[in-house]
Formats: sequence, structure tokens, C-alpha cells
Amino acid sequence: SNQVAAQVADELDWPDLERYRAENEKLKASVTDKKRTIFMGDSITEGWSLNDPEFFSRNNFLNRGIGGQTSTQLLIRFKPDAVNLKPKMIIINAGTNDIAGATGPASPEMIIDNICSMAEIGLKNDIRIALSTILPVYKYPWNEKVTNVPDRISKVNTALQKYSEKHSLIFIDFFKSMVNEQRGLKAAYGVDGVHPTKQGYKVMSNVVKNTISGIF
Repeated sequence: SNQVAAQVADELDWPDLERYRAENEKLKASVTDKKRTIFMGDSITEGWSLNDPEFFSRNNFLNRGIGGQTSTQLLIRFKPDAVNLKPKMIIINAGTNDIAGATGPASPEMIIDNICSMAEIGLKNDIRIALSTILPVYKYPWNEKVTNVPDRISKVNTALQKYSEKHSLIFIDFFKSMVNEQRGLKAAYGVDGVHPTKQGYKVMSNVVKNTISGIF
């Protein structure tokens, strides 16, 4: 039971709210009229700033990605890490870790519900919301027990596109530009079939620029 207690202590901050807390406080205290856009996501979002810091600093984009997170964890930190910073827009990218089974089994419906809940919270707070596709994955190298990955991803992406159209949200389609004939990630764009390369992030940056240009 000591082992259990130690494990519980580790998991007390299960959504990792501590991660950006100090930075968030600093931002809320600083008086700025700049229209910021926040990227909420997992390691795919987190790695983007490391690969292309210019893309973020130049456009007043804030990165709130945390590696390994599922849509459930993102939903819990959606207010402190995004909404409460009063951004002009929030771009959400989530779901790949859910499908990979990071916090237990997840159906496409669960992922869609979590992402749509984030969208609803954002809209209620008069923030523009952009939903983006899960990137293509043929299989997860660290969890090959997960089958039919492309089908699961497509199911979520199709639902998110329909939801975006229905609620006039911006829909950012990374998938189309990055998919190969196996319905996985193009080799040049991914390091392990899941995480983007520098070149993959370039493609993503271009997709974002082409999708949201002119909306401010």
C-alpha cells in the first residue's frame, strides 16, 4: 500500500496543471492588447515550438502542448491554460494519445465528446475556436495492440469536420497534406510514424497560415 500511496501522490496532478501555471500567472499580470492564439494539444503541439519557435513568436501564438496527454486531460486544463488567458483564438489538436490507449481504452465517441466540450467552453467565452485533425498514423510503435488505427482516426476527423461546419468553427486539415497511401504519416513528415519531423511541422505551419489567414 506504500507503493500505492506513492503512485497516488504522483498522479494527484494528473492533468499536469502545474506545468504552465507560473507562466500563465505572468501572462495574466502583463497588460497586453495583443491578440494571442493558443495551441492546445499533446506532444505534437509541444514539439512544434521546439522545431519552429519563430512561427510562434512572430504570430503571438502560445504553445500549451503537453506530451502524452489525452483529450480528457486537455479538457481539464482547457480553462487555466487557454480560456483564462483571454485569447482571440484557441486551436485544439487532440486524440492521438487516446487512440493509442495512453489513459485506457477510448472510443472515437469519447474523443469527439471531449473535443466538442472544449469547443463549447471556448465559444461560451466568446473565443474563436479552431478544431484540427488528428495527424495520420498507421500504427503506434509503442502500442501495436491498437488495431485499425487509420479507421479510428478517420472517424474522429470526419466527426470534427461535421461539428466545425455545423457550428461555424474553423477546421484545420493537417491530415490531407500529410497522409500516405497506407493512411499513415508520410515518411518525410514523421520520425516514428506519429511525431512530425521539421519538414512535417513546416507543412503544418503552412496549413495553419492558409486556414486562419485574414480572420483577424
